[in-house]
Amino acid sequence: MSRLFRKKPSTLLGIDIGATSVRLVELSRSGTCYRLEAYAIEALPANAVVESAIVQVEVVGQALARAWLKAGTRVRNVAVAVCGSTVITKTLEMPAGMSSDDLEIELKLDADQYIPYPLGDVALDFQIQGISRHNPGQVEVLLAACRKDHVELLEAVLELAGLTARVVDVQAHALARCVDRLAAQLGGVRGLSLVALVEIGNGLSTVSVIGDGQILYARELLPGAHPLSQVSEPSYGVEFEPAGWATQPDGQDLLPDAQALAHQLSHALQAFFALGQHSAVEHILLAAEACAVAGLDRLLEQHLGIPTRVANPFAGMTLGSAVDATALAHNAPGLLIACGLALRSFD
Repeated sequence: MSRLFRKKPSTLLGIDIGATSVRLVELSRSGTCYRLEAYAIEALPANAVVESAIVQVEVVGQALARAWLKAGTRVRNVAVAVCGSTVITKTLEMPAGMSSDDLEIELKLDADQYIPYPLGDVALDFQIQGISRHNPGQVEVLLAACRKDHVELLEAVLELAGLTARVVDVQAHALARCVDRLAAQLGGVRGLSLVALVEIGNGLSTVSVIGDGQILYARELLPGAHPLSQVSEPSYGVEFEPAGWATQPDGQDLLPDAQALAHQLSHALQAFFALGQHSAVEHILLAAEACAVAGLDRLLEQHLGIPTRVANPFAGMTLGSAVDATALAHNAPGLLIACGLALRSFD
């Protein structure tokens, strides 16, 4: 079975390859305390990555090599992620007590029921999630599949940069892992608190409700319904540009836009609550550096009555001596996926 969730050494760089930049994060841990040792962001030219697909392998590999040098790290083993739209996941129930080898054989035999590609063209892997909530004699197993060519492109980029993939994850899982940790930093109970992550994008904004390390609900917000989408982009592979925001003290000029966004968020969350399993979220996180300047977090909190913060995946962490805290304050909300991947070092 070709691996997505690969075995790993103790320290991994989290590498997020996005539409306009590559992002790198190195973490360490002492006991329960995390430390950001290094990070780097290197811009990509237009069309190097298109719709989450790597088009110009050499260009992306060179950019990653520059990011690695900029970070000043010596670690060459990395965790990378494939985009969720290229991955098929399915949670199955299997008999408890099966060995990993027997479980792998059984899943491979059954995989063609769930995978619409020839199995020879697919990288497959699985992770045991725990005892089934509905059947104590069964375990829940997450089966993940991705076309091999997507993984091979990532590996080709890494090879050009002199790096080696030890873990190939899924972007959504890395994002949820990072946000789940942030929920605890915000005063909730890790694995129990629900957080709504809002990604404001250029023409496409989304809200995802995350709990227990999983994305429970995701919804696109109406494109073009608020001008905020013209000045920032989602954290999936994009470095946010603050142009046009710094001249708006406390974000007061954004009041109409914040109201429009708050209205959409309210409708999206009500649709989630209507599913009947949850009735509230504890926090809203904004994935956009520009929001820290504009004060959008404060405006949305006033309108929705839900504590709202700009996402900082390094909240509660100490910083390495080479990390520029001022620059990090701007860049942190775009590093959620890279941080979530770096956290795989401590699984």
